[in-house]
Amino acid sequence: MDKHYEVLIIGGGTAGIMTAANLLRADRNIKVGIIEPADTHYYQAAWTLVGAGTYDYQKTARPMASVIPKRATWIKDSATGFDPENNLVKTASSGDLTYDYLVVAPGLTYDMDLVPGLAEVLDKDVVCSNYTDPEHTWKLIKNFEGGTALFTQPTTPLKCGGAPQKIMYLAESHWRKSHVRGASQVIFATPGTIIFGIPQIAQTLMNVVGRKDINLRFGYKLVKVDGPNRIAWYEFADHEKEYNHKEVKTEKDGKLTGIHYDFMHTAPPSVAPEFIRKSVLANEAGWLEVHKHSLQHLRYANIFGLGDVAALPTAKTGAAVRKQVPVVVENLQLMRSRNRIGSNAYNGYSSCPIVTDYGKMVLAEFDYDNNFTPDPKLKQLLISDSAKEHWRLWMLKKYGLPYLYWNKMLKGKDV
Repeated sequence: MDKHYEVLIIGGGTAGIMTAANLLRADRNIKVGIIEPADTHYYQAAWTLVGAGTYDYQKTARPMASVIPKRATWIKDSATGFDPENNLVKTASSGDLTYDYLVVAPGLTYDMDLVPGLAEVLDKDVVCSNYTDPEHTWKLIKNFEGGTALFTQPTTPLKCGGAPQKIMYLAESHWRKSHVRGASQVIFATPGTIIFGIPQIAQTLMNVVGRKDINLRFGYKLVKVDGPNRIAWYEFADHEKEYNHKEVKTEKDGKLTGIHYDFMHTAPPSVAPEFIRKSVLANEAGWLEVHKHSLQHLRYANIFGLGDVAALPTAKTGAAVRKQVPVVVENLQLMRSRNRIGSNAYNGYSSCPIVTDYGKMVLAEFDYDNNFTPDPKLKQLLISDSAKEHWRLWMLKKYGLPYLYWNKMLKGKDV
């Protein structure tokens, strides 16, 4: 097996595959290696729809071999550490690999220990997560017979921060149709201060919350889960407030408040992979330290990082990756040819497609400054205001985006 690559990429997710595909489209002779242990590549953006029973889980999965660019070398292994002074990556079973340039994009992982008790109940009993097993989510939604339905999330960064509330809107709609909504209370307990950071989107979502009679609880920091007694325990941030109060069974334990649940959906606490957290490439919070505009590592000029692992003050989404890849590719090409980076700067663009009902969606597109930045191409879909619910946006989410993902983005084509 080759031990040296011009460009070595860690990660066979959206960021790694797109970067490799774009590099090889620009220069078919560049020697690219991709370190990725998994056999399957998932289109995780559709897992919300899987959890709501309106998308086939099998269609979100493809063999990793089918998405690795043909002229790239797949190193089916795990990266375990770095020696950036010597341009070297350590692996679990392939030995040390060296590189001229390194792209770090292994995504994130979950640390259940950050919420004691969660590991024992997640994807079992009445606790589910679209992040880990969306088919279990749908099973629980389908079989729910009433009571307190609690939707919540941890305080860590998340993949697509809107996902914990998207499934809530769909579940509420399903329960209305299956005639159990009248016997239910739907609660969204979030550590945040507002429903969404973009004012135009927040206004629409507050209207949705009102229409669906959902109890919002802000400043609720999930600290532990008591699975046997079905209680989620919270401590309060300074900004604890409530909207549309609902009486549900609660407990007190010192400063903690426990909410009894009959159904709970949450996102698992997210962290960078351990080999990143414990490396010299990480910042104090354990995420990959890169310049927020150039995506170049702050201390090692021949290392770039993007995707969920990167310490960037924006939402961790595939849409963000779509805008990050061209910046990384241009900078890599200029580093190879002229030993400098370009002027193309990533502005923090990210996008969160927020489904608000079956057949309705809003599209939150924004930058580092939380400016609402709708794609001009939406006009071609006859969508004049993507901050408002629209059935065409739902069609884009369910049919358009998966097609573009598999057939354009992963193949290095412009979208």
